[in-house]
Amino acid sequence: MKYLVMKKINKSTKMVERMREIRDLVSKEIMNMSLEEEKAYIKQQLNELKNRRLATGNNS
Repeated sequence: MKYLVMKKINKSTKMVERMREIRDLVSKEIMNMSLEEEKAYIKQQLNELKNRRLATGNNS
């Protein structure tokens, strides 16, 4: 039981680290954009993600 708890904690820690990396990357990419440019960027990224999910058959 202890092993399963540690494995879950390590996986959660890696997920948090990855989310922070993504946040930092997005922050750098939109740093000098206007609000309208940021909205267009986010819309584009969401559309690309949706298209990738549809292509792989993962609808979650």
